[in-house]
Amino acid sequence: MPQRVISVFGGSAPPPESADFQIALELGRRLARAGFIVLSGGYGGTMEAVSRGAKEAGGRTIGVTVDLFDRWGLTANPYLDVEIKFPTLFQRLHYLVTAGDALIALPGGIGTLSEMALAWSLLQTGEISPRPLLLLGSRWRRLLEAYLDPVYIRGEDAAILQLVETPEEAVATVQAQLERPMEISSRPRG
Repeated sequence: MPQRVISVFGGSAPPPESADFQIALELGRRLARAGFIVLSGGYGGTMEAVSRGAKEAGGRTIGVTVDLFDRWGLTANPYLDVEIKFPTLFQRLHYLVTAGDALIALPGGIGTLSEMALAWSLLQTGEISPRPLLLLGSRWRRLLEAYLDPVYIRGEDAAILQLVETPEEAVATVQAQLERPMEISSRPRG
C-alpha cells in the first residue's frame, strides 16, 4: 500500500520560540513516525515546523508553493523533499485541500482559514471523497463557538470538523479513521 499523505494547514507567522511552532514541530514528528508523508504550504512558520519535525523523524515532506509568493520574496522552507509550485493561489489552495488522505488545520491566519473552509465545503457537498478534517488547538474551538449557528450550519455539517487538542490526539485520530471508511453524507446542503 502506498504511503498516505497528510495535508497540514498552518500559518507563516509563528516564530520558532512560539507554542504554535513547537506544536507543529511535534505534529510533524508524530506523523512521520506513524509512516505518513507530510504535505504543507511549504513556507515558514508552522508550515516549516511541521516539515522540520517530519524530516527530523526520518519522514518525507512535500511543500506546495505559488509563483505569487515568489514575487513577495517568500522562499520554500529548507525541510522539503519535494516542492510543487503552482502558477496561481487558487491552484495551490485546491491542491493542498484535495491531495491529502487526511487534513489537519493548525492555528493560522486568513490563508489557513481559507484552506479549512474550502476543505469543509468540499467535504460537505461531496465534491471530494470523505476524509478526516481535524482542527488542532483551542483557538479553533473558540472560532467555531462564535461561528456555528444551527440556522446556518446543520449538525451533520458541523460534525465533519473534528476538534483535537494535541498532536498525539491528532495522529491517533487520523490513524484510526484511515483504517476504516469514513461515513460522511455527500448531499448538497446550502
